[in-house]
Amino acid sequence: MVLPDTKRYDMLKKPKKQAWYLTPLAWLLSLPVLWKHKLKINKQGMEKLKPPYVLLSTHHAFVDFKVTTMAIFPHRANYIVAIDGFIGREGLLRNVGCVCKRKFTNDILLVRQIEHCIRVNKSICAIYPEARYSLCGTTAILPESLGKMCKMLGVPVVVINMHGNYLSSPVWSLRPQKVALAADMTQIVRQEEIKELAVDDINQRIAKAFQYDEYQYLLDTHQLITHPKRAEGLHRILYQCPMCLTEHEMDSSGETLFCRHCHKTWIMEETGQLRATSGKTEYSHIPDWYEFEREQVRQSLENHTYGFEDDVTIDALPNAQGYVRLGDGHLIHDDSGFRLTAFIDDQEFLLEKDPLSLYSLHIEYDYLGKGADCIDLSTLSDTYYIYPKTKKNVVTKLHFAVEEMYKIAKQKKLEEISNRKCQKEKSDLTDKN
Repeated sequence: MVLPDTKRYDMLKKPKKQAWYLTPLAWLLSLPVLWKHKLKINKQGMEKLKPPYVLLSTHHAFVDFKVTTMAIFPHRANYIVAIDGFIGREGLLRNVGCVCKRKFTNDILLVRQIEHCIRVNKSICAIYPEARYSLCGTTAILPESLGKMCKMLGVPVVVINMHGNYLSSPVWSLRPQKVALAADMTQIVRQEEIKELAVDDINQRIAKAFQYDEYQYLLDTHQLITHPKRAEGLHRILYQCPMCLTEHEMDSSGETLFCRHCHKTWIMEETGQLRATSGKTEYSHIPDWYEFEREQVRQSLENHTYGFEDDVTIDALPNAQGYVRLGDGHLIHDDSGFRLTAFIDDQEFLLEKDPLSLYSLHIEYDYLGKGADCIDLSTLSDTYYIYPKTKKNVVTKLHFAVEEMYKIAKQKKLEEISNRKCQKEKSDLTDKN
C-alpha cells in the first residue's frame, strides 16, 4: 500500500436513491443542451415499463448523462460513475444517486451495490459498460460479465444507443461541434424472459443493441461538421501513417491530418470523411484507419515484436479529495502485461497487471489540461494515473495492445482447458479398458 495513512473512498456505503429535490434540477440542467442539439428519443418496447430495471448505455461524451436523464423522464436513476468524477463533489454525486467505480477492475462489491439499487432503491440503474468515452465513434469492448449480472438481477434490461454525442465532442478534440442528437431506447430483455434466457443469449442481445458508428451516422443523416479546426487532435487516435507505416509521427492542424515522416496529408471533409491531398486515400472512413492500427498491433503481438517502456510520472487517486503526486517511476508493457515500478518515500513500489486481468485500458488525452496523455491502472483501493515522460502519442497503441493481448491470452487459456479436458477423457477411457 503506497499511501497507508490516506483514507480510501468508502465503497461500502450503500447507494442512495436520487434525492427528489435534485431531480427537477437535473431536468433543468439537461433541457437547454438537448434543445440546442434537437435531441430525438426513439423508444421501442418501453410501453408501461417502470423501475426497477437495468439501463445500459453507450458512452461518447459528458452529454450522455443529460441524454439519459431525459430518456428516463420522469423517473430517477442510480448512475455508475468513475471515481475521478467524484473529485470535489462526493456529497452531491451521492445525493443524485451515483455509485463509485474504479475502471477495469473485477469488482464484486460493485455488483452488490447495483443489486442494492435494484432491490432496495427500486430504481433504474444506469450503467455505461464501455467504461470510457468512445475513442473513434464505434462500439468499444463490452465486459463478458454483463449477461451474467443481468440474469442475476432478474429485472428487465434496456439499452440506450446514442447518436451524435461523440461527434458533438470527440474525446480527441477540445472543440464542441453542432450536431443533432438522437437516441434509441429499447427494452431488449423483458421481465418474463430474463429467467429463461441463457447468459450467452443476453450478451448477444446486448452486443447487437450496442452497435454504432458515429461517422456513418453523420453520413446517413446528411449533417456536416463545419468547424475550421475539425481535424485538430485526430492524430491522437490515428497515430500510424498507412503510407509509410511510421508510428507516432502523425500530427494535425485545422482541417488537415499529416505525417511528419513521409509528409503525406489528408483533409477531413465536412462529411467526416478523409481525403488524401495527393495519391491514394488509404482510408476515407476514420474507423477503418483505426482498425488498421489495431491489426498492426495484433500482428506485432503474434510476432512477439511488441513492447513498450518509458519513464513515467505517477499520480494516485485514493479518494474523492483529489490527486496525490507519488513521483517518478518506470513502466513496462510486454507479453507479461504491465509492470510499474517506483521508489516512493524510500520504499519500493510495484504494480503488476497480467494480460487476463485487463480486457481494456482507460486512457486520457491531455488529461486535465496538463499537456500530457496518460493511462490509469487500478486496484480495488487505488487508481494510478501514469504519464509517459519521453514517448509521445502512445496511449492509443497501449489500449490496442491491452485489448488484443487479452484476447490472445483468453484464447490460449480456453485451448489449455480444452486440451486438459481431452486428456482426462482419454485417460478415463484408458482406465476403463
